[in-house]
Amino acid sequence: MAKPIRCDLALFDRDLSGKTYIVTGANSGIGFVTTEQLVKQGAHVVMACRRVDVAQEKANEIMSAGVAGTTEVMVMDLGDLSSIRRFAGEFLDRYARLDGLINNAGVMNTKEGQTKDGFETQFGINHLGHFLLTSLLLGVLKSSAPSRIVVLSSCYHDKAVGRVGDIHFDDLHSKIRPYDGWEAYAQSKLANILHARELARRLEGSGVTAVSVHPGWVRTDLIRHSMPVWIQDTLMRPFLTLAGMISPWDGAQTSLNCILNEDIPNHPGAFFSQRGMYRKRSCNKGGWPLISPNPNVNDDNAKRLWIVSAEEVGL
Repeated sequence: MAKPIRCDLALFDRDLSGKTYIVTGANSGIGFVTTEQLVKQGAHVVMACRRVDVAQEKANEIMSAGVAGTTEVMVMDLGDLSSIRRFAGEFLDRYARLDGLINNAGVMNTKEGQTKDGFETQFGINHLGHFLLTSLLLGVLKSSAPSRIVVLSSCYHDKAVGRVGDIHFDDLHSKIRPYDGWEAYAQSKLANILHARELARRLEGSGVTAVSVHPGWVRTDLIRHSMPVWIQDTLMRPFLTLAGMISPWDGAQTSLNCILNEDIPNHPGAFFSQRGMYRKRSCNKGGWPLISPNPNVNDDNAKRLWIVSAEEVGL
């Protein structure tokens, strides 16, 4: 099994004092590790989380290590548009700058269900919630330029357990078609890539760089809707690691590279991939950046999805 792609270690020596970031889903997994590293380098990170009690415990864990930066936990539920609007309003009241937004939180292969606003759960949380959040923060990102937006996608935007990633514009929320958890996940992760792609087009010349990433097959609780987390983390861990599962630290490498690497603005809208599983074997080793083998990753779909998404969230 090929080794994970890792950041140039010199990136972790960069001084981020005075910089402010938002990380969604920062209380566990990749989001926590990303937050921890940015704070170690002197940044202030707002941990946007639904479970604030858990997030505060994790924030305390970071700060107890004597890091150079600071954290603040703020409540936000990506499955509730009113919660996202409240969060954005409170953030803009407290902060005059935002150097980076890391749209990290997500769910995978959930049972059929809806968000508070009636969206299919995965499309609502993984895409529409982050779409609204990003839109509400574009003003401060522009005024803080150069700044960055990192959208976490997945290699499963291409194929997810045999389901091809596509945007079902005629049935985004599986109200007509039979619901399939993996098909819905593939759609939401394709939407993440298209979101970053269209953001880059609309933000050209603004100093704000938007990209999407595949973090790899990472040992996190994202698996909880597909198997018990303890089976992944203990019973099956040796076998899954041999099969390609990586640690949260390795899973955070692609996000951190896209936040810290000074070359990223030369790749607006690009997709950066840790090693993964694609329809083309040549893509499996990953690439920073990588051209997606999914033909549905194109400008027409990106533009159309933006218009539909704005209507869905009431922009």
